[in-house]
Amino acid sequence: MSRISDALLVVGRMTTFTKKRYFGGTVMWAAFIITPIVTGLVLKSLFDVISGQKAATLENAIWLCAAFVAVETVRGGLLWLALNFFWPYWWNGASTILQTNLLRSILTARGPAASRLPHSSGEAVSRFRDDVHDLVVLADNLVDLVSAFAFAVIAFMIMLAISPVITLALVLPMIVVIILTRLLSDVIRRIHSRARALGAAVTAYIGEIFSGVLAIKTAGAEDAVLERLRAHNRARREAAVKDRLAMDLLDTATGASVEISIGLILLLAAPAMRQGTFTVGDLALFTSYVGWLTFLPRMMGRMLYRVPQAAVATERLSRLMASHESVDDMSKHGPLWFGQEAPPASLPVPTRSDPLHVLEASGLTVVHGDTGRGIREVSLRIPQGSFTVVTGAVGAGKTTLVRALLGLLPVSAGEVRWNGSVVDDPGTFMVPDRVAYAGQVPRLFSESLRENLLLGWPASDADLGRAVELATFEQDLADMPEGLSTVVGPRGVRLSGGQVQRATAARALVRTPDLLVVDDLSSALDVETEHQLWDRIATAASVGRGPSTLLVVSHRRAALERADQVVVLDRGEVVGSGPLDHLLRTCPEMRRLWSEESIVEAEEEQPAQTRV
Repeated sequence: MSRISDALLVVGRMTTFTKKRYFGGTVMWAAFIITPIVTGLVLKSLFDVISGQKAATLENAIWLCAAFVAVETVRGGLLWLALNFFWPYWWNGASTILQTNLLRSILTARGPAASRLPHSSGEAVSRFRDDVHDLVVLADNLVDLVSAFAFAVIAFMIMLAISPVITLALVLPMIVVIILTRLLSDVIRRIHSRARALGAAVTAYIGEIFSGVLAIKTAGAEDAVLERLRAHNRARREAAVKDRLAMDLLDTATGASVEISIGLILLLAAPAMRQGTFTVGDLALFTSYVGWLTFLPRMMGRMLYRVPQAAVATERLSRLMASHESVDDMSKHGPLWFGQEAPPASLPVPTRSDPLHVLEASGLTVVHGDTGRGIREVSLRIPQGSFTVVTGAVGAGKTTLVRALLGLLPVSAGEVRWNGSVVDDPGTFMVPDRVAYAGQVPRLFSESLRENLLLGWPASDADLGRAVELATFEQDLADMPEGLSTVVGPRGVRLSGGQVQRATAARALVRTPDLLVVDDLSSALDVETEHQLWDRIATAASVGRGPSTLLVVSHRRAALERADQVVVLDRGEVVGSGPLDHLLRTCPEMRRLWSEESIVEAEEEQPAQTRV
């Protein structure tokens, strides 16, 4: 019940974010649904005149025909107003509010977002698209239900006044439809859920294809990839057909009830018409109402599975929200900019009064639930102006340490201090321009290079050019005909691995952080380029035009030799810390890593023709 109440709370908030649009559209739509009441009364009078039940004059018939046309014209006008001035704004606005609140929570709410995001990007897209759609549809269907109920009440009152027996006979097929709908609702919900899941799988796989185009081509796997996509599509198509078939079965049952109702009217009306208690006009009124009366059981049937479906959608969307947030935060009203309105310009970076003096972490512990690996009781101290390198073998916990320090992973124990003060929520504190992060896996969007570097950050062309130069990316940029306007493709597929990593470095550098955090940035750079990158950053820092404090995850000698302190991790624990020379004398793990890296770099520096 709590899930259903949460869903109804969200739907209620959605109906009120723009009361004028929603309730104005409700009035228009209800008037459109109820107008056939007047149409039926006009038809009754018209057929009574034609059949001689009332005084028959040509003028009366003409006026009644004109009234019929006028009513239907007004009805068409109400439909046009509702669909053009009320519902599109509300529908898109309600969806946008939910999606904006979800995205805001993921990007800015307290606590690590990684623990809330689904494993598949397709699943995330499905939630933002399909689950939001389910909630909006429920709010929209409420209008249909209220309108259908109002029509049914008025219509039944009119028909009961004419013939209670025939009116009650019409109720029987509707009751059958409601019972059938209730029996099918669970089946429809299961089929619909499977269709959603398989649709999300197709979306995720298409995204993986676009992001892995180069790997697919180099492996010659085009045919295999297409066959897998066809298999996903076949499964999705079969589920979609079953989903549509179930819905059509329900609509067919409703349509059959209309035919049965009309048949009952004819059977019961014939003797009543012979007795003179039921006129041709009454028959016209009943037959014109019966089709619209089935709208009520149809909407009641839809609500029987829409509400549980919305409850599931609310629960799935709530998992994207921070632990301290509720469905009230998910449906919170916010500003919207449609039509000619324009959103406000990007706000300037607020001035801070807490420049970095020292960053400390003590007893950081992170345990990955799926593997049990992570880091345990890790402590480090990063003074202002220092170059700190975290190194270790693959799987030692280097990236986990960095992401825990930045609040990107949930911490089981330990704390982080900025200038001696405890940071309650590193995820919202360790952000530009305090800290900038160049991650181990670079992420670029299918937009221009300029947009990828700025991502909305307010920086001048001079600042952007300086960041590009510090990242040793200026020559690559000069070779691109469109320069910063070059569209890099999904995840930067039009750039080389080294270009993507240096673009990621430029993105971090343009934010002029107090602390620059770099996670294995040099993995796709040659030795000479890496030396040049660190030299430029150090030179810029010496004149106050670049970050002076760096935390770097690396195994390269270029970074290790430059480090003021090196932190050596092994299986999630610190096994050595201090200057490189000291560690090479006292730490066996450091000596092993140094020896292996020396061999690797020596091989890289050999001429290509001498390599085996």
